[in-house]
Amino acid sequence: MTSNLACMNSRSPDSGLIKETGRGNETAILTSALEAFGAEGFNGASMRDIARRAQTSLSNLYNYYPSKSHLLAEVLRQANAELLARTERAVAKAGNVPVARLRAAVKAYVGFVVDHQTAALVAISEFRYLAGEDREQVVQARDSTQSIFEKIVWQGVDSGDFATPYPEDAARNIVSMCSAISTWYHARGRLSGRALAEQHARYALALLEARELG
Repeated sequence: MTSNLACMNSRSPDSGLIKETGRGNETAILTSALEAFGAEGFNGASMRDIARRAQTSLSNLYNYYPSKSHLLAEVLRQANAELLARTERAVAKAGNVPVARLRAAVKAYVGFVVDHQTAALVAISEFRYLAGEDREQVVQARDSTQSIFEKIVWQGVDSGDFATPYPEDAARNIVSMCSAISTWYHARGRLSGRALAEQHARYALALLEARELG
């Protein structure tokens, strides 16, 4: 069992990420897969365990997904879709000022991690087990969110709001900083989710050498 996963799983339960598909047991299966990957890691979780959690038969599980890799890919696809949607909405509402857009993007990302900590940590720790087309699709989805941050950073550099000489590296490090929260966040910790988002927005602007920290 992965220690980070076990520690996190006792702190911040994930709920509401997997949407109803209307296909029989599929939603229960995907939710159970996320729970199993969060509790046991990809290698530790078994298809039998996932079927048991979903209260379905092993043969029925295989009717939906032929392997654990397919289950992991679908769970991460849904996680990436939710993260991307949240970030896009937040940035769209923030207007056209780079500082405001960057703050909105960071807060949306941190909010996702706080709300869906299991999925965020599984995305970091278990992604390595994907290969081929499944891996490529998850990478493309993840890159879509990364691209939002890159565009904001370049916009701020071009406008003079951000002075960093390393815009691409800075954007990548901001995303990594936000996703890493999943490895240590505790719902009953010192900072609320909102305070954590505010703090990390300020960190991000400082990293970009922003003219104003907002």
